[in-house]
Amino acid sequence: MDLTMIYSAPENEKPLDRLVTDGGFCGIFRTIACIGDSLSSGEFESLNSEGKVGWHDYFDYSWGQYLARMSGLTVYNFSRGGLAAPDYFAFAEQKGYFDADKAAQGYIIALGVNDLSRVGKGELEFGDISDIDLNDYKNNKKTFVGCYAAIIQKYKEIQPKAKFFLMTIPNNGTENPNAEKHRDILYKLAEMFENTYILDFRKYAPVYDEEFRNLFFLAGHMNAAGYLVTAQMVASYIDYIIRHNMDDFRQIGFVGTDFHNVNYKW
Repeated sequence: MDLTMIYSAPENEKPLDRLVTDGGFCGIFRTIACIGDSLSSGEFESLNSEGKVGWHDYFDYSWGQYLARMSGLTVYNFSRGGLAAPDYFAFAEQKGYFDADKAAQGYIIALGVNDLSRVGKGELEFGDISDIDLNDYKNNKKTFVGCYAAIIQKYKEIQPKAKFFLMTIPNNGTENPNAEKHRDILYKLAEMFENTYILDFRKYAPVYDEEFRNLFFLAGHMNAAGYLVTAQMVASYIDYIIRHNMDDFRQIGFVGTDFHNVNYKW
């Protein structure tokens, strides 16, 4: 048997060149937590006969739960429609998302859309890397960058060897300097924190243009098919990262335990 059929990682392969529909190597995780806003919550938009719009978080339709079903793992939805990084700590503490029994082996963070909206309105400062206190996240400045980094730092405190995947904002076909700034800062955070990787949907996912939206959106949010294809892209991207960094994930089975193997890297 040719082992490259299993883990093949061609040098020039791009993250979404190979679409997996069974979770691929995401299956090596037993628990993943998804931290995000409405698009991480399976939110649908309704419209009644009187023109009233409704927004509904249907977590069972979220890309996180599609990922759970296709990969055979447990996914926690640490998300809510309208959520932004500065809101996260109060929200998570209220919901018990920092409880030890909800510690995960992996964390996918998909925050930024609502933050950038606040930045654009002058309600929130974007910030930069200097806003982060690596010794104590409680001292981080209350900027987007400071609050986002604090989420990573808090979960690293809870689960030190967990893997983190930071998702960029997809490209909708229009120029968005703040979305590019968001992407750039996520790459800097990945350099700053160990075991942290980028899911660069802005660069590698399909453009969310009119054709894409006609297929996969329901007004301003995705439809069921959109959340499913997002799950497939998330799974494929993480599968790609694992196949290209096999040593990094060799000990994933020990994350959350007191054990490790000193002969191998984390």
